[in-house]
Amino acid sequence: MVGLKKVQAVFIDRDGTMGGDTDVTYPDKFVLYPFTQKAIKMLKSDGIKVFAFTNQPGISAGEATEEDFINELEQFGIEKVYICPHTPEHNCKCRKPEAGLLLKAKVEYALDLSRCFVIGDRWSDMMAAKMANMGKILVLTGAGNETLGKDRDRWSQIDPDYVANNVLEAAQWIVEKTF
Repeated sequence: MVGLKKVQAVFIDRDGTMGGDTDVTYPDKFVLYPFTQKAIKMLKSDGIKVFAFTNQPGISAGEATEEDFINELEQFGIEKVYICPHTPEHNCKCRKPEAGLLLKAKVEYALDLSRCFVIGDRWSDMMAAKMANMGKILVLTGAGNETLGKDRDRWSQIDPDYVANNVLEAAQWIVEKTF
């Protein structure tokens, strides 16, 4: 678990973690949870880079554009957006639970991923973090309760570093528990 050295970056999942619910919601209809921007500001004021990482297969289906998602997330205060636009059938290396998006950020920002966290509501977020040797925080918003319950067998070999009620509680834990 991260804790001995300053956290460099936090990667936050979009749907179910920052806002929305268990379904993919396109940018024109996406509603941010009321506490999400406070969480982003808290992390940034502690000198932590805040990135989004998200699977958005609707992009490859022509239902939205990558720019729509990037513009939306940057308006929320996200520094950089990492998106997989593929469906599972594409068998790409960027779609969570693969770690491709995280590894791309590692190169682009010269990150030590062992000093970074993933905050997400799904087993695929936890798997991607594990594959990249990162801290893992599961939130109970979105699909979080289901991820801890009936989906637990999909990631039973992994223990989250922390289970938070929401992204604000996760951000507070990171800021308070790491230095």
